[in-house]
Amino acid sequence: MNPDTTILIAEDDDGHAALIEKNLRRAGMEKPCHRLRDGQETLEYFLGSGNMQQGKTWGRYLLLLDINLPRVNGIEVLRAMKEHEVLKRVPVLMLSTTDDPQEVETCHSIGCNFYLTKPTEPETFAEAINRLGSFLDIVTVPAIRLSSLSTISLN
Repeated sequence: MNPDTTILIAEDDDGHAALIEKNLRRAGMEKPCHRLRDGQETLEYFLGSGNMQQGKTWGRYLLLLDINLPRVNGIEVLRAMKEHEVLKRVPVLMLSTTDDPQEVETCHSIGCNFYLTKPTEPETFAEAINRLGSFLDIVTVPAIRLSSLSTISLN
């Protein structure tokens, strides 16, 4: 992965968020991670009101997005991002405790890049994130032009 990529973890469950970050680190991920606690905070982060832009012109981001987020759910965050001219380039990995085929299809039809069902057993979940970290370490993430971001609207 590009050395300047930031991993964003949009997860409201403190235990899951800690487990994700810890196991990404165990897998050798040295990229900065930033936790977002709900869908609204995630959208605000990308709009610049959440300190993302701070003088930067370009950035690389990969979003691990839980579906069941408060305020704005993950599917609506995904929809808003994939409808946005710049943010549609941000790779999004959906996280969910369900493997409902309809939900998986919905996320892929909107434009998620990957869908990961969170295992219910902590050890299995940790192993899945560890494998994800190994995978993320070899992918290339596109840069987005931060200065061209504009408002995202939720219909």
